[in-house]
Amino acid sequence: MQVSEAWQQRLVSAREQRLAQKRWRSRRVNEGGMRDFAGNDYLGLAHDPRVQAAQSEGARRFGAGAGASHLVSGHLSVHEALEEALAEWTGRPRALLFSTGYMANLGVLQALADAQTAIFHDRLNHASLLDGATLSGARSRRYHHRDADDLTRLLARSERQYKLVVSDGVFSMDGDIADIHALAEVSHRHGAWLMIDDAHGLGVLGEKGHGCVGGFSSHDVPILVGTLGKALGTAGAFVAGDTALIEHITQFARSYVYTTAQPPSIAAATLKALTIVQHEPEHRQRLHRHIAYFRKQARALALPLGDSTTPIQPLLLGSEARTLAWATQLAQHGISVGAIRPPTVPNGEARLRITLSARHTRHDIDRLLEGLDVCQREEAP
Repeated sequence: MQVSEAWQQRLVSAREQRLAQKRWRSRRVNEGGMRDFAGNDYLGLAHDPRVQAAQSEGARRFGAGAGASHLVSGHLSVHEALEEALAEWTGRPRALLFSTGYMANLGVLQALADAQTAIFHDRLNHASLLDGATLSGARSRRYHHRDADDLTRLLARSERQYKLVVSDGVFSMDGDIADIHALAEVSHRHGAWLMIDDAHGLGVLGEKGHGCVGGFSSHDVPILVGTLGKALGTAGAFVAGDTALIEHITQFARSYVYTTAQPPSIAAATLKALTIVQHEPEHRQRLHRHIAYFRKQARALALPLGDSTTPIQPLLLGSEARTLAWATQLAQHGISVGAIRPPTVPNGEARLRITLSARHTRHDIDRLLEGLDVCQREEAP
């Protein structure tokens, strides 16, 4: 067999296997006609005219792109202002911008960990955290989900010189929240650093939107990663911590050093979004009213709802075929939800990942509930 034919056969085989498993992913062009219950624009700021105007003005003033990496000539005054604002918001001495959340997690873990490091992951951590640990060459162990006792057992057995505990803040497929207090206490007791990726908590949780790490200092949580593409409605990410941490990551994180800086227009838009998050709590309050209403009505319909008080509301359907059927039926009625299947979640735990936004109306949520009720009734014997 020719080498090129072998490669083609490999691709065909992988495709056929995933199709047979009903796990083939397809992109859909979103032209704005669907009610979106799949995205992560939790506060609706991606569509806020003030954020859009700030992005336009940022492009006019600084150009469409940064033109180089931060360490060459791409670090502009608007980037510096955003990093300072993010540091102040999170109560950390410094913050460092990354182009995406995935790149932030890869970069932080690759820069900090090596073969002398043991990394301890919550079993449901995001793929970017797992991949970052693999890239670092560190030894990884995974403790039971939100189980501080299991983490304690693993830490006590480790003989590595450097220990790093890593967890999502809000878990992206389940919507539940890490016990930051317990993680900080266990990590401190065993001489480990704690890294929290609060991508889905910042802007959403807490009276002022400080996320699930709000109230915890950099002593408790030395490494805080946050995203700009969810509650803040723009794009990119950051890591916040003390000066020594940020300087180290600046020097050694390959995904920071070797990539073009975030477009300055995005940084300008994010500064405006951050101001809105800090001074207009009504968006967050409306979101939490939506969450409470949806959960109350979903329980009344006996829908298989997961245990979450965040905008991420999983409907645990189990079967991949059932999950796809419900998502398809909802799409036919103009409602977009996430159909989540293995390997993103464990086998037998396929689900609809429903996300709520302050931009939704009560009518939007009622339409979603009606659609879910129809799905449930039509499959009843």
